[in-house]
This record gives sequence, C-alpha cells and structure tokens, in this order.
Amino acid sequence: MTGRNHDPSIGIFDSGVGGLSVLISLLQELPNENVNYFGDQIHVPYGTRTLEEVREYSTAITRFLLDRGAKIIVVACNTASAAALQFLRHTFPNTPFVGMEPAIKPAAENTRTGIVGVLATPATFQGALYASVIERFASNVLVVQNTCPGLVQQIERGAIEADETRTILESAILPMMDQGIDTIVLGCTHYPFVIPLINEIVGPDVRVIDPALAVARQVARVLEATNRKNLDIKPGKLKFYTSGKSDRFKVLLKKLLNETHPAQEVSWDNYEIRIK
Repeated sequence: MTGRNHDPSIGIFDSGVGGLSVLISLLQELPNENVNYFGDQIHVPYGTRTLEEVREYSTAITRFLLDRGAKIIVVACNTASAAALQFLRHTFPNTPFVGMEPAIKPAAENTRTGIVGVLATPATFQGALYASVIERFASNVLVVQNTCPGLVQQIERGAIEADETRTILESAILPMMDQGIDTIVLGCTHYPFVIPLINEIVGPDVRVIDPALAVARQVARVLEATNRKNLDIKPGKLKFYTSGKSDRFKVLLKKLLNETHPAQEVSWDNYEIRIK
C-alpha cells in the first residue's frame, strides 16, 4: 500500500552507495521527481549473500519505500535485480519496477575483437537473469568474467582511489586484457565510481559500459506509460535512508555526489524496517 501522507516519489534502493551511480542519472533525467533513496549498509555486500536473503531484504525495503509514497521502485543493485526482481513484481503487482541488467547486448553488438569482459558479484553471475542475457545476446562472443572480491567494500569505505582498489581492479582486468577484450561491462552499480581508475588501467582502446543512463531513461518511459510522471516544474525533493550509520553515509554522499545531504538512520526488526 502506498503511503498516503507522503508525496509521490521514485523509490530507489541498493545494498549501500552503489545505487547512487543510478541516482545521478535519474536526477539528470527526471529533475522534477521526488526521490527516496535507501542504502542497506548493514547488509552490504549483497553479492556474497544467498538469493533468499537478498529477496527478503528487497521485499522489506520495497514495503518501506511504498509506505513513503513510492509510485515506482528502482532496484539499483544488480544482485537484488538478479535475485528478487521477478519476485517483487509478483508480490507487488500494482507497482512498476525497473531493475539492473548487465549491458551484454550493446557490448556484444559493438565489440571488434569478439571478446567482452564483465565485472559483477558472485550472486549476479549465478542468477537466472545473467544466464538469460548471455544466452540471448552473447552466443557469438567470448565473455570473460571476474567478481572483483573486495571492490564493493572499498567503494563503501570511500576508498575509490586507494592503492588496494587499484590492485583489485588490476587483478581482475589485466588477465582479461591478455585475452583480448575491447569492452568491459560493469555489472554492479558500485563499480561506476571507479571508472576513472578502470580507464587508467585499460587505456583508450577499451570501452567501459555504465548502464545508469539507460536505466534512468527506462524509468522515465515507465512513468510516462503509466501516467505517473510528475508534471510539476519545481525541483523534486531528495531523501536518503540508511540501515548503517548516518554520519558515515553523509560523508560518502559528499564524496560520491559532491553534495551535502542529511540521511535518516533506520533499524531492522525481524525483516521490518523502522525509523530510528
């Protein structure tokens, strides 16, 4: 049930700050929409958790966002999309959902060498969604994969330029380059925050695909098609919620968005989320 005492909004969630990469494109594409962002930092990273756990977290967060006026939910997490997107659509049939899908199709269509690299979490690689995308779009290309262990945690710490972060990326990417990749698909919403580092490693001849803009445009299309788009011309309101520490979250917001925003702490109680 949509919250009656809250303005209609776009609800967006991720295991932590990764979904902010999608939020940036959303704010550019839909500046007049109210947006409520939920970072589930107490459970980050989702990529090492079971599909059942991620489904439970995603369901609880969806209810929380609906209670605060969400008219559409953006699952700005590849792992949650792989584990829970179809389940959420079945559980909340009156709510439109937009999720993340690894951008294999444009990579396969535009590769010159026929070899594409994908960086994502273990849960994304194990999900049916990823397998379906590979089957549909990558039958004629070689796809090489890496889970980048520890990279999400580095980004959650704000260590996007640290030596350890570069080491993680080099360990993943250099073997891919030895195999001849000319494209890297970012299959985790955290990873766009290290695109400058990736570009330093791969050089100008390897294309890096960030799906955030395509997702924002899909949200705009769904809002238009379902008559849910905000026609008000004034800028929308932006609210942040975290299951972690609000002070730490605010520091990351400043670092990753280059803006200062307040953040509201929430707590989990048997898969129910409450404002602290």
